[in-house]
Amino acid sequence: MGVVDCHCHLAAPEFRGDIESVLEEAKKCKVLALVVVAEYREDFEKIIQLSERYPGFVFPCLGIHPVQCSPTGNDRSVTLKDLDEALPLIELYKDRLLAIGEVGLDFTPRFASTDEQKEGQRQVLIKQIQLAKQLDLPLNVHSRSAGRPTINLLKEQGAERVLLHAFDGKPSVAMEGVKAGYFFSIPPSIIRSEQQKLVKQLPLENICLETDSPALGPEKQVRNEPKNVFIAAEYIAKIKGISVEEVIDITTENAQKLFPRLKNFL
Repeated sequence: MGVVDCHCHLAAPEFRGDIESVLEEAKKCKVLALVVVAEYREDFEKIIQLSERYPGFVFPCLGIHPVQCSPTGNDRSVTLKDLDEALPLIELYKDRLLAIGEVGLDFTPRFASTDEQKEGQRQVLIKQIQLAKQLDLPLNVHSRSAGRPTINLLKEQGAERVLLHAFDGKPSVAMEGVKAGYFFSIPPSIIRSEQQKLVKQLPLENICLETDSPALGPEKQVRNEPKNVFIAAEYIAKIKGISVEEVIDITTENAQKLFPRLKNFL
């Protein structure tokens, strides 16, 4: 009975000191695979190196997140220049990738308050959707404060294999994604979040598990880890009134449908 963590950030500075013990703990807890996503170009090499050290366990996804760091340390909306600088590395490692990610839209006002910023994010996402189609890879997608625009854009661009992680939009908007065949991954923070309403409505056949480590853990301000993915499974089972075993079985099946390359390892 193993699970797949479909979205985590193991290149994050929070894991710099003890990544080996974090991964060993996850293995002990029967986590079968870790889908590790990038946010910035600077993450790429670290993620690839981690996947080389833990083959068949750590699976790399490379992509450019809609919110980027500026040299002053303040976060800002992504630009096409950020993506252009990252594309050569994605091209270099394309044969090792499980997905393109983390990509998407983030219309939180402090990052995207103008139409120009929102359009910039859309253009970056469109390019990465096209790249995923060209490489025949799924997309691992962020959609904070932009649930409907993200799903609409994915559909317009013909994206087919999509994971919407930690979706914060309305359940009615999520159902548009379900109709398109998209999957939604649920983190351990479900125990304290509005996502409970979403889980009630989502068919189990469209649900995956994630941790978003080091964020979105069961406790606020406490570092999250991949081993906590079981907390999400247990809470989904409680909401749906089914066994944890069923949640684990179906979500692991879903992960393999979404990320076909996992089938060779699970």
